[in-house]
Amino acid sequence: MINWDDLEAANEPINAFTKFDRKAEFGEGPLDNMTIGVKSNIAVEGLPWTGGIGAYRDRIASKDAEVVKRLRDAGAAIVGTLNMEEAALGAKTDNPFFGATQNPHKIGYTPGGSSGGSGAAVAAGLCDVALGTDTMGSVRVPAAYCGVYGLKPSRGSVSQNGLELCEPMLDTIGPLARSLEELEACSRIMMDFSAPQVIENIVLLDNLGEVECEPAVLDAYERVKLTLGAQTAFSLPYPLTRVRFAGFILSSLALANSLSSIIKKNPDGLSDHLKHLMTYGPKRLAVDLAEDRNILERVKEALVSAVGEHGAILLPTTPQAAFSHDDIAPANQADFTCLASIAGLPAITIPAGWNDAGLPVGVQLIGAAGNEAGLFGLARKLDEKLDAYRRPETFLEIS
Repeated sequence: MINWDDLEAANEPINAFTKFDRKAEFGEGPLDNMTIGVKSNIAVEGLPWTGGIGAYRDRIASKDAEVVKRLRDAGAAIVGTLNMEEAALGAKTDNPFFGATQNPHKIGYTPGGSSGGSGAAVAAGLCDVALGTDTMGSVRVPAAYCGVYGLKPSRGSVSQNGLELCEPMLDTIGPLARSLEELEACSRIMMDFSAPQVIENIVLLDNLGEVECEPAVLDAYERVKLTLGAQTAFSLPYPLTRVRFAGFILSSLALANSLSSIIKKNPDGLSDHLKHLMTYGPKRLAVDLAEDRNILERVKEALVSAVGEHGAILLPTTPQAAFSHDDIAPANQADFTCLASIAGLPAITIPAGWNDAGLPVGVQLIGAAGNEAGLFGLARKLDEKLDAYRRPETFLEIS
């Protein structure tokens, strides 16, 4: 039985869930003892399907998204919907309509974005697994900041049916969990795994693409390099800052197209901040948009070539640990995570260490398209050696 009173009380200081479904119950199947929270841009029948957008506050989903249906049919209890960045475009999960979500490891600090509610809910023990969406890192960034595990599946491997899209070519629904076992169990329900390809080659990005990283991030990365015995290095044809910006432009343009009617009918239903972000894409010159797309295609080719059939790229998940909600989000937050999204490759982030303030840092492994099974195998071996997962002091065992 789910103790809803305890669950709601534990959620209050974190603000991870925006709506609980007190009718939720366990079914029969491989996930019959698992509670799952769902990012609010993914449809859950009978619950608000807001996408973090004020104008959609009263929109109720008429049926489950395909991925939610799969998990429910496997016996999981879908306990509610989770806070997120407005329209899935942002870095903090400080939503102007639904409030700020707190990092369970340090109240007042961001859990990351855009799936911040998903990362915080799992880290705090409010649910076993959470669904997020990853456009350029929006599953993996919150997972790293909150000290949990996260998967961005291969492009096209998880249905987008019932997803309020940010950028269709980049968006992927992915799970977050407190263990690789739970992460994989849900992933196998969400998508069809191919036979694992053994990963034989650990690939590094030359000089980390000149991205400035905090000392704790570099320490964890160097430790993992030694543990895995990295073998080769590659470089990218463009600076990571430029690559990330090209991805942002496509996201801005896609949202400007999909949300234009809201601006006309209900301008107060979007924040001024989001409306500003949505101006970048439309004002881009055609020649510049063509260059953006060319950059993304060339980077994809470089990444796919570097991974090959039996490789995995090792990178920090983020260049920094979580930061205060009062601080401006670092521009380079998604410099590493954007790569797997742009290339359509699967990526797993795992806890890898801690900074002096007691905040977690993560590393990610990027594998070949369709090789989620092989990637999980490598991640398990690494996770056993790192043993870096810790519960926050705010963690509550709720059943």
